[in-house]
Amino acid sequence: MNDASWGAPPRGGHWGPPDQGHAPAAPAGPVHDEHAAQQTRPMPIVPDVPAGGDQDDPDRGTARLSGPPFRDEMPQEPMPSEPPEPAESQGRSHPPHQPHQRQRQKKQAGRDLRAAIGVGVGLGAVIIASLFIQKAVFVGVIAIAVVVGLWELTSRLQERKGIRAPLVPLAVGGAAMVVAGYVRGAEGAWVAMALTALAVLVWRMTEPPEGYLKDVTAGVFAAFYVPFLATFVALMLAADDGPRRVLTFLLLTIVSDTGAYAVGWRFGRHKLAPRISPGKTREGLFGAVAFAMAAGALCMLFLVDGGTWWQGLLLGLAVAVSATLGDLGESMIKRDLGIKDMGTLLPGHGGIMDRLDSLLPTAPVVWLLLVIFVGAG
Repeated sequence: MNDASWGAPPRGGHWGPPDQGHAPAAPAGPVHDEHAAQQTRPMPIVPDVPAGGDQDDPDRGTARLSGPPFRDEMPQEPMPSEPPEPAESQGRSHPPHQPHQRQRQKKQAGRDLRAAIGVGVGLGAVIIASLFIQKAVFVGVIAIAVVVGLWELTSRLQERKGIRAPLVPLAVGGAAMVVAGYVRGAEGAWVAMALTALAVLVWRMTEPPEGYLKDVTAGVFAAFYVPFLATFVALMLAADDGPRRVLTFLLLTIVSDTGAYAVGWRFGRHKLAPRISPGKTREGLFGAVAFAMAAGALCMLFLVDGGTWWQGLLLGLAVAVSATLGDLGESMIKRDLGIKDMGTLLPGHGGIMDRLDSLLPTAPVVWLLLVIFVGAG
């Protein structure tokens, strides 16, 4: 090793051999062993960013102080310290460490399946009992569902958007709308709807004018979306074979949803409306149509007086389309509000509105087709 590269020359102007009997002068800089220098690996270059990493790029920075960058990633376990390399391998070059591949969580059901099944069975028992024991009791069940649904919808509108749709006139008018539809038919339902809208306009006048137009517009929308559409169930119930018509309506909607879920889960590859509901697929829609058409043919043959199998096919097709559109419609509302569920009243299901999403727009479709096929009854 050339020592001339370390230290300063003597005043004599040149370097000479050291005097015998004296130890050579210690060099001014650090001394490296040439063999050890060949064995040393260069240190990795660390980007000059603040501690905590770049917020825009989770892969940069010195450390992550929060959880994983994506919701579907499993948190990484701390890496154990690596054992020291054996001496014979220290001289070999090593490829740079590859970043560890992120682990993805397995698909899990987003809801408590046991709670969902239990609540579903309980609701089904209440509906069947009230439907076939006394029609008036089932009208009361519809009215209660309407009032709770209005409460959930208006509460979410106020929480997320600051929209104060008046609940009192909506709840009173909504219940009256259902009763009027059962007692006076379609004409009574339309009159009750008009009076409810007027009550919303007047009720909101008792508060400051700021936001008046926004609040009453949301109130009229809520009156149409929840109680008015639910009134068509009461119109079906008023027929002589009303309980069986309502049962047909409920069965077809449930079968359509079940077929969409089963086929979409097994064969779904192509998204139906990814910006609205990423979980729905075109294959699931085909499953809904197939299941609903088959169920419709059976229901028209065995439940509805005077029905035929081909009418059931058309009815099932219409139900599959309307139920899917209704589900997408409420998904659009919830995305605009930035929420997953409208409520938490039903464990495993969310709120009442989360169960009415496909039923509400399907009710007028089934009522109209049944009137066309077999009459008002």
